[in-house]
Amino acid sequence: MDTIVLATGNAGKIRELSAMLAELNPDVRVLGLKDFPHIGEIPETGATFEDNARIKALAVARATGLVAVADDSGLAVDALNGAPGVYSARYSGDDATDEKNVAKLLDAMKDVVDPWRGCHFACVMLAATPGGRELIGRGAWHGRVIHAPQGDGGFGYDPVFFDEELSLTAAQMDAQIKNGRSHRGLALRDMLRGWPEFLKQARMELEK
Repeated sequence: MDTIVLATGNAGKIRELSAMLAELNPDVRVLGLKDFPHIGEIPETGATFEDNARIKALAVARATGLVAVADDSGLAVDALNGAPGVYSARYSGDDATDEKNVAKLLDAMKDVVDPWRGCHFACVMLAATPGGRELIGRGAWHGRVIHAPQGDGGFGYDPVFFDEELSLTAAQMDAQIKNGRSHRGLALRDMLRGWPEFLKQARMELEK
């Protein structure tokens, strides 16, 4: 059985990746960081989403001796020159919460009119072997920032991210619809296009 480690403690992400990988390899087993408590916190010191995904994936692969998959994502707002970007999770400071981050974003955009409130969620997903072999997937979900939160689902900036095609915020979508459109789902599917060959090479590396 092939075993990979998802560099997160998020049970939802683990379920999602397990289901998608099972379509390619029914025997795959997906673990999370909760299965390796000795790893601890991995500082995200990169300047880009790709940098941070690489830092996390390589750290976990080398700590476990297994293939690891990490993602980094965030919201990039056109009117703010791409901010909050890689700082999305800590946009409002060291004690950041989703509510504080959203409040800071809305305050920064209070004078921006609708035609200029474009944004996108971006995600980079990266698989790495202990030896440093990589496979990268990328995804972007375009929308605009609305003026006040709408919806009770999701997390992060979902309540103010408006998908103009569906006329819903990310927080108003059920999980199946959101996963079909989201930046994370797109990045995962992009990465999985190269998964069979990557896994073949990874097996060869791990068997040496």
